[in-house]
Amino acid sequence: MHHVILGAGPAGVIAAETLRKAAPADTITLVGGEAEAPYSRMAIPYLIAGNVAESGTHLRHGSDHFKQLRIDQIQAKAMRIEPADHRVVLDNGQTLTYDRLLIATGSNPVRLSVPGGDSEDVFNCWTLADARAIMERVQPGVRVVQTGAGFIGAIIMESLRLRGAKMTMVAKGDRMVPRMMGEVAGGMILDWCRAQGVEVITESVFERIQPAQAGQPMKVHLSNGQAIEADVIISSTGVRPSIAFLDGSGVATKSGVLTDSRMRTNVDGIFAAGDCAEAFDKASGKPVVSAIQPNAADQARVAALNMAGQPAELKSVPTLNVLDTMGLISASFGHWQGVPAEQGGAHADLTDQTGLRHLNLQFQDDVLIGANAINWTEHVGVLRGLIDGKVKLGAWKDRLQDDPTQLMPAYLACAQALGQWNGAGDERRR
Repeated sequence: MHHVILGAGPAGVIAAETLRKAAPADTITLVGGEAEAPYSRMAIPYLIAGNVAESGTHLRHGSDHFKQLRIDQIQAKAMRIEPADHRVVLDNGQTLTYDRLLIATGSNPVRLSVPGGDSEDVFNCWTLADARAIMERVQPGVRVVQTGAGFIGAIIMESLRLRGAKMTMVAKGDRMVPRMMGEVAGGMILDWCRAQGVEVITESVFERIQPAQAGQPMKVHLSNGQAIEADVIISSTGVRPSIAFLDGSGVATKSGVLTDSRMRTNVDGIFAAGDCAEAFDKASGKPVVSAIQPNAADQARVAALNMAGQPAELKSVPTLNVLDTMGLISASFGHWQGVPAEQGGAHADLTDQTGLRHLNLQFQDDVLIGANAINWTEHVGVLRGLIDGKVKLGAWKDRLQDDPTQLMPAYLACAQALGQWNGAGDERRR
């Protein structure tokens, strides 16, 4: 049997390795679109900051790793798939015939679509090639203007600041990481960034970029009327699943490739995993795109086992993000936005602006459904266990509303009693 995997990121690599264990005699072909050893995009900011060498971004070490596993590698991108003939057409002219196909093509950055956005000193910070060019240009004192203050943007901003750049962030919303944190938590991150010397301009967007000319630097013209001089511009306004090549294939897509809990698409023999997948989440009962590497790894293993004929199921698609912004640790869990009171919604808040600590808990009836936390790292496992387990809190819901710090006693009293002990209690020994 021939398994073709499109995408050589974390999902593709883990799927290939899982398949080799589950199907020792099968043929496996891993197709990657970049002239690089398979690497993790999440490691790129650490490369830029100087915390790791380029080899530190590689997913596997040793030039013969894939050869030893008898995993064939092809450098190319998929142009289209032809499910009726079980074929994939690549941009290098090759056509591959498959028995099982895994779509693990990840995401592409949203392009900066403003006049001047194609200037040579505008970067997406998405590939190793981007990272090399950025490191060459960004030296201490270089003026960097960055658009996008989301999760990825915050990580990139810190890495550039560590290189000594003079940073200006332009945020469309009124706070940092608005898709991860509520008004109070996002506002605290914003204030912290400003206190660390990063200029943050909120509620504004790029309107146009005036290219450098006649010895004059680039200028970024904003919707609030400001014009900012820049030596380098970074665009980090989000990503979208890389699935355009599926147009006309019959594979069902929405935001990403729709799959069931076994990572199967609607087309027989075709699976999807990672950032490009919109996987069915049994916990919420709906499909979810969750572009974080732990989810990519879980989905890849499930997909590979099913491709090898070994039934496996994705238990959930956790929505958990943890962000370190220049020493300020923030986290979001589950449905952190909450639900309206008429749907059983309630919340609890504990904020210490001076001590830079914040905890927000969101409930639906007597179940904890989401949380935001700033510098509240003691009970990360407990929060995840209560939320993912949909643990009924009973009277403990009222106690947590009165005192949100009572998370561990609530977990021990409710989750353990229901047999949902998942190791979170180990935090007592930390």
